[in-house]
Amino acid sequence: MRAEQVNNVMTQKTDHPFTRSLKDFYSKLRKNKSALVGGYLIIILVLIALIGPYLTSQTPEAVDYGVKLQGPSAEHWFGTDHHGRDIFTRVIHGLGITMGIGISATILGGIVGIFLGLISGYYGGKLDAIIMRMMDILLAFPGILLALALISILGANLRNVIFAVAIFAIPTFARIVRGSTLATKKLEYIDAMKALGASDTRIIFKHILPNILSPIIVQASLFIATAVLSASGLSFLGMGAQPPSPELGALLSDGRDFMWDAGHIALFPGLVIMLIVLAFNIFGDGLRDALDPKMKK
Repeated sequence: MRAEQVNNVMTQKTDHPFTRSLKDFYSKLRKNKSALVGGYLIIILVLIALIGPYLTSQTPEAVDYGVKLQGPSAEHWFGTDHHGRDIFTRVIHGLGITMGIGISATILGGIVGIFLGLISGYYGGKLDAIIMRMMDILLAFPGILLALALISILGANLRNVIFAVAIFAIPTFARIVRGSTLATKKLEYIDAMKALGASDTRIIFKHILPNILSPIIVQASLFIATAVLSASGLSFLGMGAQPPSPELGALLSDGRDFMWDAGHIALFPGLVIMLIVLAFNIFGDGLRDALDPKMKK
């Protein structure tokens, strides 16, 4: 028994701090079963998006009018569309495009929002007032309408979709980071760092930012679901991915004219969009429970 205890202690001492933090985080997250399901589903979706296109025997743009509008079969698992293209192949390729848009927009908007929130919360005063009024202006517009307006000006393509979705991510991240920064900068160790002569840049990015990562991570995981829905909605309206792109929202748009005759064209892309959004939402809720001490019972 003593030998086993000694081995456990030695293992803990030899573990890298990052490894220990990951193990601690996983032990907390494991208590929330729905979060684990969401996390595993995200991993599966990411693996399919990365590996799937290399395993399909057809290309997403391959046209065969001899098999158009066929239902699911052994040859075409999800059926074919009005051009005879294999829907399963297009969904596999579109999964990576849609998730890539959601993640890219969240990262881009998050970086800008985090920076503005840190500056606003740390320095306060007129700078805080100016930044927050700018965020209020952005929040006054519904996200999808703001994205539509931006794409109408910039043009309909995937790059502009990422940019437009990232724009309405900025105020959400900025307000969350500002609130956390206001609370953190009042702590005694921040005053101690100032007394020791640490620069504002060092205090902000080395001591404040690492201590407010929890709400940022939670918000990022939840916003990816919103970004995926927004990107798919824009493509569905013809303002995002353009034909013959297999983006999931565009696939959904392709099937709206065949809802009664060939419902499978819209069914499978819609189900995949639902899975992505569901996975990130329940995973984000689990992260919030695991990382926020106030949520613990």
